[in-house]
Amino acid sequence: MDLNQIFKTPNPIIGVVHLLPLPTSPRWGGSLKAVIDRAEQEATALSAGGVNGIIVENFFDAPFTKNQVDPAVVSAMTLIVQRLMNLVTLPVGINVLRNDAHSAIAIASCVQAHFIRVNVLTGVMATDQGLIEGEAHQLLRYRRELGSNVKILADVLVKHGRPLGSPNLTTAVQETIERGLADGVILSGWATGSPPTLEDLELASAAANGTPVFIGSGASWENISTLMQAADGVIVSSSLKRHGRIEQPIDPIRVSQFVEATRRSVPAKSEQKSVSSVSL
Repeated sequence: MDLNQIFKTPNPIIGVVHLLPLPTSPRWGGSLKAVIDRAEQEATALSAGGVNGIIVENFFDAPFTKNQVDPAVVSAMTLIVQRLMNLVTLPVGINVLRNDAHSAIAIASCVQAHFIRVNVLTGVMATDQGLIEGEAHQLLRYRRELGSNVKILADVLVKHGRPLGSPNLTTAVQETIERGLADGVILSGWATGSPPTLEDLELASAAANGTPVFIGSGASWENISTLMQAADGVIVSSSLKRHGRIEQPIDPIRVSQFVEATRRSVPAKSEQKSVSSVSL
């Protein structure tokens, strides 16, 4: 996966648009216009703040189904993503929670979005939705049938879940890439807003062997300079919200602060690599 080609940078910052509850979800408010208005405001704030990409999630549809969502959710997300792509010029991705990768790649292929996020691509995870099994074999074949070039970013040992198989991070990363054919991998902490450790990111990066590794949760302007030492990119949401509260809308000032902190960390990362190369 060529990050430069997609995001115009080797170290992309991907901001998240958390959609308000969609039709059929328990907290659906009855107005798709309200959902669209909020999504457009957040996409605009992220773009103005300098992120390199956006990913759209049905985050407030919790509690989630573990696999296939209702067709009304797919319809709503298709409409919203298309509108956002007409509004901003950034690469756009899709995550259909909890693990409806088929719907995500169908939406992305139809609207010509750039990537999707898959919480469980390989293996089996015990989650609050029950047991979620990876379906890489079906997803990759479906992508081929669609004639699509949508990239697949896959979580490894995803947050809010525990593996039923081996919890070995190195093995999980290698299998996600080599057997699941993920185009990039994502490493998170144990829950939303919780960051991965630098040590785990270093292990993941070594195991990925050149495949991009993204920070998937818990990044903030306080810790991003440390975390980016071992990651290629970051997916960020909670710390960009007003007062850092997940239910609040995106705060443009916090976006700018995060982007500035991340960009400062990238030269430091490059310099560190150069020093390491000289020492060898």
